[in-house]
This record gives sequence, structure tokens and C-alpha cells, in this order.
Amino acid sequence: MLILTRKVNETIIIGDNIRVSLIEIRGDQVRIGVEAPKNIKVYREEVFSAIQEENRAAAQSDVKLPPLEL
Repeated sequence: MLILTRKVNETIIIGDNIRVSLIEIRGDQVRIGVEAPKNIKVYREEVFSAIQEENRAAAQSDVKLPPLEL
């Protein structure tokens, strides 16, 4: 893991097209802004984990669909 120190209004560049900016520090909360191309999905970790769990549950589902009639 790369650990960087940034001040408010400073930015980190990832690759050629992702920018992470420190917007505000208030108490123990930090607001960051992420600029990325639309084809790059950006999630909070807890949302990403929930999506993965939903996908795992769906893949293990025992739902049997009737055969298609042609």
C-alpha cells in the first residue's frame, strides 16, 4: 500500500486519467473527490462488498428455470 500525505486542495493522480483530491477535513472525517472516466466504476468499500456478496448469493442460488420452448 502506498501511503501519501496531502493537504486540502491537493491531488493524487492514478494512471493517466484518475484524479483523487482532498476536498475537506472536518474532525475525524475526510472528504475526497474522485474524477475518473465513466467506464471506471468507483465504489465505497462497503457498497462494493455488498455487491460482491449479492453476486455470490445469486451464483449459488438453487432457482431452477423451466426449459425454453422453441
